[in-house]
Amino acid sequence: MEFGFNLLAAVAIFVIGRWIAKLLTKICTKLLTRAKVDETLTRFLSALAYAILLTLVVVATLDRLGVNTTSLAAVVAAAGLAVGLALQSSLSNFAAGVMLILFKPFRVGDYIEAGGTAGTVEEIHIFNTVMRTGDNVKIIVPNGQISGSTISNFSANATRRIDLVVGCGYNDDLKAVKQYLESMLAADDRILTDPAPVVAVSELAACSVDFIVRPWVESADYWAVRWDLTEKIKLGFDEQGFSIPYPQQDIHVHDANK
Repeated sequence: MEFGFNLLAAVAIFVIGRWIAKLLTKICTKLLTRAKVDETLTRFLSALAYAILLTLVVVATLDRLGVNTTSLAAVVAAAGLAVGLALQSSLSNFAAGVMLILFKPFRVGDYIEAGGTAGTVEEIHIFNTVMRTGDNVKIIVPNGQISGSTISNFSANATRRIDLVVGCGYNDDLKAVKQYLESMLAADDRILTDPAPVVAVSELAACSVDFIVRPWVESADYWAVRWDLTEKIKLGFDEQGFSIPYPQQDIHVHDANK
């Protein structure tokens, strides 16, 4: 009679406890969703909360059946410690993934450079981030490696500045070269007028007079405009008769007999 009563009580504890665990998990999910927490993190935390609550329910059920839960808890704790030590790197990646999802230094679709890899972010998981390089290679980078390095997000801002250094010869007309570079920038509709592009003499180098050419463009047009400008500068210099100097040395030969 006593064992039957304890068995019925254990079944009731398990059924009601599991129902309460599911209810609390749903409440936790709603609160996280209302707080606009990332969906991936919300699912993971909800599943973790349900697993913990269900474990407590199972322990209470076994205790009602007369099982010594003290020794069981010690075994579970020891096993948890062993698993934690074995999965130390994975837990580090998990913690880094939580931080990346919460603080959002980058989003899906951004082009970033982090963890020694550059590419477009396709997926952000708890333990790793999936990126795609420019030559369409899928790379999976551990989140710990990303959070432990400098993150360069090239898509964070709507505009970017192109930095070019253009050299001309000392015999060229500096004013004419500068005027040509400015007119070339003004003729390209993709180059923004605010901020205004900069063309200025930056250095009197050993073999050339160097101009800095710094136009601002939309982030999506960065590479296309940069490549077009490089080509136009070379073709324009050829048409205008400007020289593009290269490193050279003058060698003077002396006749020792004279």
